[in-house]
Amino acid sequence: MKNKHSIFVTILAGYIVVIALLSVFIPLFSFRTLHTFCIDIISQDLIHTGESFKLVLMPLLKDSQYTAIQTHIKDLALKVNQRVTIIDTTGVVIADSDEDPLLMENHKSRPEIQIALSGAVGKSKRYSSTLKKDMLYIALPLTSENIIVAVERLSLPLSQIDALFDSLKLKIIYIALCAGVLSLLGAFFFSRSISNPIKELVNLSRNIAKGDFNARVYLKTNNEFKELADSFNIMTSQIKELFNEVVNQKEEIDRIVSSIQGGIAALDNNDIIKKCNSHFNDIAGVHSAEGKYIWEIPKVMELSDLVKRIRKDKANLVSKIEIDGKIFLCSAAYIPLREEIITIMYDITAIEQMERIKRDLIANVSHELKTPLTAIKGFIETIEEEEKIKNKEYIEIVKRHTNRLINIVQDLLVLSKLENKKEQLEKENLNIVRLIEKIVKVCEPAVNAKKLIIKITSDADVPSITADEFKLEQMFLNLIDNAIKYTDKGTISIHVSRENGNVAISVQDEGIGIQEEHLPRIFERFYVVDKSRSRKSGGTGLGLSIVKHIVSLHNGAISVKSELGKGTTFRIVLPESSAE
Repeated sequence: MKNKHSIFVTILAGYIVVIALLSVFIPLFSFRTLHTFCIDIISQDLIHTGESFKLVLMPLLKDSQYTAIQTHIKDLALKVNQRVTIIDTTGVVIADSDEDPLLMENHKSRPEIQIALSGAVGKSKRYSSTLKKDMLYIALPLTSENIIVAVERLSLPLSQIDALFDSLKLKIIYIALCAGVLSLLGAFFFSRSISNPIKELVNLSRNIAKGDFNARVYLKTNNEFKELADSFNIMTSQIKELFNEVVNQKEEIDRIVSSIQGGIAALDNNDIIKKCNSHFNDIAGVHSAEGKYIWEIPKVMELSDLVKRIRKDKANLVSKIEIDGKIFLCSAAYIPLREEIITIMYDITAIEQMERIKRDLIANVSHELKTPLTAIKGFIETIEEEEKIKNKEYIEIVKRHTNRLINIVQDLLVLSKLENKKEQLEKENLNIVRLIEKIVKVCEPAVNAKKLIIKITSDADVPSITADEFKLEQMFLNLIDNAIKYTDKGTISIHVSRENGNVAISVQDEGIGIQEEHLPRIFERFYVVDKSRSRKSGGTGLGLSIVKHIVSLHNGAISVKSELGKGTTFRIVLPESSAE
């Protein structure tokens, strides 16, 4: 684990580094600046001194009184405690306050002399071979009628300047040390003033992270830290309220999920079960399915296959799956934002058993009724042929109702077969227009009897479809027969067209029409809009239910539009290739 440094140590260390650097660089810079400043001040003093000597020296130079010059500069040098040297324009030393000019070498090559001979004030710092020490030289040109006649040079040992500078240096160092100590104390207290509020806020945030929403921090300062602490306290109160609200919502959701009599599971984007209820665990046959891949649980492999389909299609699906002999209706929802899947499984075994019992009952009853009804019909027809029989009108009534019962039984048998999921489609390649034409020929006697007209039209590019011919015949026979029954005059129009890779068939009549409130229920079993007309025409109330089941078996769609007194249009859309 890496060592953590407190903010107090960090800030204080930063200040120490800054103060140390300033304590070093400021004196160094000050020393350099002060040294230069001292040299400049002393140079100015030497220049002013040299200017005052000109008044004495110029008359003597005009008269070439070199001995008098030597005497004067000695006196002058003693007064100002400086060395004075007079050099002619050729570099020869005329007089010197400290040495014998006759023993001194030519000074024309000296840099300060060269500058003075050019008319400016010469300045130079160097080691004097004569005096054996570092010297500061100032050379002034001595002019007469704007002509340089000699050079006056004043010099001062740098040791005197250094002594003065050393005195100043000690004072600067002392001041720097005092300022550094005071700065460190100030940095210490300033760092504490910053770190302490932050430390308290950090402790508060840790307590909040541990779940202590009653923790508060109160600062005595009246600055931004106090505002931050107050904001923290307000935020903590709001977090506590939100947390309590979330906890309550979670508990409520958990209660709702637990009370649902179905298996609920939430899968993440890797198909790992991240949340499920106890019912799902019971269905899966595991103690806890959370944290496991869905395909790791053998009992719910069909659910795993359903999840794969959802991942592929990225759409919601509803399907029936069987687990341990029980049938479950599984509803799976895909959540695109997080690529998660929510599944809900309801046990519909009892419902499926009731459906099976109902289908078996219909099939068995229909089968049992068909034989005696057929026998009754046969005997009635035999009796009807007897010439001596009386009350023939009553026999006709019995015969008509017997025929209606037989039709109901036949339609119930057909419907029972269509509702059986094991019913297989015997698919073949069909020309839908020719199939309709064949059905229309079967219905011609009824059409001619009512003097109706049937028109069949189709688009040129209508494709063949793969479907069950016998079932489609049943479908079109019911639709056309229905149109004939409820149309007293006019035309029945059948149109076949191609639509987005599918085949669309519309059957339109000009009959009595259907009231709008009846339209949602016309595909229900035994639902009849006009009961008197239905009984008169021998209708069973099962024809449209059979039509809808046949369309569903072919993965198609059926819709109806009707207007009272103007007719009805049934529209069917079938795919070119129907799945079983």
